[in-house]
Amino acid sequence: MIFRNGPSKVLFMLLIIAALFLIALDLNSPKFREGRSYVNLIITPLQWLVDMPARLADTVSDVVVSRSSLVAENNRLRTEALELEQRVLQNAALTAENRRLRALLDARSRIDSEVRLAELIGVDPNPFQHEILTNLGSQDGITIGQPALDSGGVMGQVISVAPLISRVMLITDSRAAVPVESVRTGFRSVILGNGNPDSLELDFVPATTDIRVGDTLVTSGLGGRFPEGYPVAEVTEVTRDPGRPFLVIRAVPTARLDKSRHLLLVERPPALSPEQLSEASDG
Repeated sequence: MIFRNGPSKVLFMLLIIAALFLIALDLNSPKFREGRSYVNLIITPLQWLVDMPARLADTVSDVVVSRSSLVAENNRLRTEALELEQRVLQNAALTAENRRLRALLDARSRIDSEVRLAELIGVDPNPFQHEILTNLGSQDGITIGQPALDSGGVMGQVISVAPLISRVMLITDSRAAVPVESVRTGFRSVILGNGNPDSLELDFVPATTDIRVGDTLVTSGLGGRFPEGYPVAEVTEVTRDPGRPFLVIRAVPTARLDKSRHLLLVERPPALSPEQLSEASDG
């Protein structure tokens, strides 16, 4: 009867009986427990060696994942830093432009004549001509001869006009000449451009003239090209040579010629006709 179900069941029963026997022996035999400890001592290093590839693979996987995460985090932080730096630069540029526009509006409030706010859109690449282009032209009422100012003072004068743009010659151009006077003494002269963007000169000033470093020169209004009283330059050098009848005088423009993005084009009053001049003299 025991073999009716085949040898598999017999083997299964034998294994159960052997297991129960070993458990009973393990519980009641100190020598068997001692032998098991020796077997564990031998098997444990083998288990450690068998598990080593799996542990090594897990460690390498963790390192690769950690490095990938660090690289991704580093790239993200670098991108955020660049974006923040760009925003800071944009805000600084906007703040500086707002400051310049406020100064320009303040200068506009001090001008009696009508003015038009223009934007610089180009610079003449010719190094021997100091000229700029603005975004206002004849369609905007701009005419040749109008003075161009920024918040610091006189920049130049309109020399040509197209329908949509106008060209301004700066006062540092070697062809430019502006009648000026000293605020301190009232001394009058003509300040000349010399092709240097940071320097102007006064020629044929007598050696006995009272003029000092730091004197402010403004437009005198003579010649009718520039209205009176606009700042032009500040004297930076006065050289007296006993052997020469004239002083060597240099000055720097008060206008920000190489930095201003916006400027004011001043509308000049129309010239008086001979009849109007006659009436004015009779009055």
